[in-house]
Amino acid sequence: MAAYILRRLILVLPVILVVGVVVFALVHLTPGEPAAVILGDRATAEEIARLRDQLGLNDPLPVQFVRWFGGVLRLDFGESIFLGESVTRSLLGRVQPTVLLTLYALCFQILIGVPAGVLAAVRHNSPVDRVLTVLAISGASVPTFFLGILLILVFAVRLRWLPSGGYVPFTEDPIAHLKGMLLPAFALGFSAAGLLARLVRSSMLDVLREDYVRTAFAKGLPEGLVVVRHALRNALIPALTVIGTSVGALLGGAVVTETVFTIPGMGRLVVQSIARRDYPVIQGAIMTIAVTYVLVNLLVDLLYVYADPRVRLGGG
Repeated sequence: MAAYILRRLILVLPVILVVGVVVFALVHLTPGEPAAVILGDRATAEEIARLRDQLGLNDPLPVQFVRWFGGVLRLDFGESIFLGESVTRSLLGRVQPTVLLTLYALCFQILIGVPAGVLAAVRHNSPVDRVLTVLAISGASVPTFFLGILLILVFAVRLRWLPSGGYVPFTEDPIAHLKGMLLPAFALGFSAAGLLARLVRSSMLDVLREDYVRTAFAKGLPEGLVVVRHALRNALIPALTVIGTSVGALLGGAVVTETVFTIPGMGRLVVQSIARRDYPVIQGAIMTIAVTYVLVNLLVDLLYVYADPRVRLGGG
């Protein structure tokens, strides 16, 4: 098992390097001149060239990448062009809302997706199965921003039960914090729950046909006990992959969700930085999200070792 874990840890290093190259290349291929944006429309060519030199934008791209990636390895993403502070400080000031939004959305995904998938499998080909399948497909098809707007119209504008946006730190007012995060977290997690529900349903159908499950039913054990203790554990092993990959999707979806619900997180910071061509902030935020995604998938790989002994025995 130690060898398996060591191999997975070693593989993370080249993945992070490739991610860094892709992030750097995509950002610098984006049309727009940051120096011209900073100085405004009235700036002369000489002033733009002087500022580009000060920002190091005149250096060859490989030189810029080596300088930037070397800072990334030291957790130093450089200085923001517009905010007047380090990118690391800017990200740390906005990471809490994004992390909490992602965690809450992940909870909604699991709490909705797993029970729906299990119930659909247990009631296979029944009206319950058909209704849950339609809801799962609908959830995976509806864009997050559209669902968010609908939730605002119903629960904030019409019913006035919940706020339409904004962010209250948990330490200031836990109740207001949870009320403010309920709609965006549900909007973000509902779409991911549809995919998880379909996968759990498919896995449960396969497991319920296994001989050991049929034997448990033949012994007269209660249906709930057989489903939860014998079938669900094995059916959730493939779902670990979806849950792991969903973290990246949820972090990416936070960009839109935070904009719709005016949450001051990393998502809104990325949107604002793209408009300003603030390269260091864009690169730092995307790199942080990408590395988080890589580490979560590493954690999922390690969980496989404990959830499925065949992974350990097969050597990875």
